[in-house]
Amino acid sequence: MAEWLYEEGIGEARAALIEKGKLVEALIERDGDAVRTGAVAQGRLVATIIPKKRGIVRLTSGEEVLLEPIPPRLAEGANVLVEIIREAIAEEGRPKRAKGRMPQPGSKPHAGPSLLQRIRATGTPVIPCPAHEEDRLEAHGWSELMEEAISGEVGAEDAALRLYLTPAMLLIDVDGSLPPAQLGPKGAKLAAQAVRRMGMSGSIGIDLPTMNNKDERMVAAAQIDKYLPLPFERTAVNGFGFLQIIRRRERANLMELLREDPVLTATMALLRRAERHGQGGAATVTAAPAIIDLLHKRADWIELLAKRRGGAVTLKADAALSLAGGHVA
Repeated sequence: MAEWLYEEGIGEARAALIEKGKLVEALIERDGDAVRTGAVAQGRLVATIIPKKRGIVRLTSGEEVLLEPIPPRLAEGANVLVEIIREAIAEEGRPKRAKGRMPQPGSKPHAGPSLLQRIRATGTPVIPCPAHEEDRLEAHGWSELMEEAISGEVGAEDAALRLYLTPAMLLIDVDGSLPPAQLGPKGAKLAAQAVRRMGMSGSIGIDLPTMNNKDERMVAAAQIDKYLPLPFERTAVNGFGFLQIIRRRERANLMELLREDPVLTATMALLRRAERHGQGGAATVTAAPAIIDLLHKRADWIELLAKRRGGAVTLKADAALSLAGGHVA
């Protein structure tokens, strides 16, 4: 039976979908004021990029949203309601603004659903996982998945993936020691599972090995259909082994989220460990100076950690430690 494991962490919420004992989908929602997909927000049209087609709306929060299309007779400076269909996504060189459209007539401003609300809406049972209980996420490979998303490397010597984020699409390169007729299907299976686990969406290109004939390519493509739930669209595997998948894009995938701010990502992981260290009580958190600086700025996180542990929390910077080298005592 499938179930969602849900953690209300410090600084972020986490969810893992477990099917037949395996982690098949992981979601993280960071604390923050950025508008969420599904929200209807009040704003003002501040710029027209393409007349009648594309403009920029500045929300009352200050966040800017790309509006497509611009409704007739909406002039720059006018107030407008916007329905958010894609959250802002960090992208090297040019971050993508959130994307919106005109809402249905009669709509009123409201927030987009939280991570907890989204997983509850699936109808699959949701199991809360507080820090004082068994670490069920870790038991299903949470840390290993986070490392895969950060490194972009998945699999083993016989069949492995390398994942590359580009402005145009996410590219997945399949390589390994298996013969092409075996590597193609196994690589396609690994790719489909990685796409689902990490919430990859938009345009995804998978570079499989060049196989001998159409039948072998069809066998490989069938693995995508088997292991990646609908909705999605895909091409056939061409003669060079390339396959493209299109999935609806509503928010950043796990790779984008974890890579956007390495200091924040390392801090979230350290706070998660700190919640679970020992039997509670006072603790000393030792980490790289950049992490300790961030924690000093976010006294609310430390206060919550102390409350959950039931004891004072001391911070200690150690310049010899890497971002991932923080520890709790």
